Amino acid sequence: MENTMMKLKDLRKTYYTKNSDVKYEALKGIVFDAKEGDFIAIMGESGSGKTTTLNIIASLDTPTSGEVVIGGVDISKMNNKDICKFRRENLGFVFQDFNLLNYFTVKDNIAFPLVLLNKNKKDIDEKVSELAKKTGITKLLDKYPYEISGGEKQRTAVARALVCEPQLVLADEPTGALDSKNSEQIMELFKTFNELGQTIIMVTHSIKSASKAKKVLFLKDGMIGNTLNKDERDDEEFEEEIANFLYNNGK
Repeated sequence: MENTMMKLKDLRKTYYTKNSDVKYEALKGIVFDAKEGDFIAIMGESGSGKTTTLNIIASLDTPTSGEVVIGGVDISKMNNKDICKFRRENLGFVFQDFNLLNYFTVKDNIAFPLVLLNKNKKDIDEKVSELAKKTGITKLLDKYPYEISGGEKQRTAVARALVCEPQLVLADEPTGALDSKNSEQIMELFKTFNELGQTIIMVTHSIKSASKAKKVLFLKDGMIGNTLNKDERDDEEFEEEIANFLYNNGK
């Protein structure tokens, strides 16, 4: 039986305008669970609450109220020191703009999370080599980010996100800066790692990228409006269903 590894309980986020009482409710009671091995895509218009939800799960933002429980730990109640430690040990991140360190080699970028965890050099080298092979960037390890393509940068970012074997990988528009060919390759990587057991939550505007997930949540006005489950459909069938849903319900 699959275990629930993440729960969002009545998640709310309210922003107040500086020096006034005007407020903006970004999230209005988000509730959903992620099982171990889930691959969930979150879609919705700009301003629907997608990135706010992801940032709160990532502990990069705090909810006004509600709970974020990951691996049985309520991170919304943690202090900053404990959150930083939890984030390093349990979460992996893939961003639209890669967030690589330009004056670190590809190898050092991938290794950096393990260095922060004080792993020994032998273990770091073995893990980096393993991830580089799985992501197809072994020949790039001695290059710098400014010497490689956007697709290669995102493969590096995927390897870095996975190097600590996190409970959860969070991806914010991971194909947003890539052409269609590189987008497809990155999403196939996500799908492969998910099939190996990695839990992934991804924000995306791309129907094609979302079709690689097992489930799509549609956010609207800070709330989850609808959910589509992939079930036994293949990627193309699920892509068509997502497209039809968006066409009939409006993005």
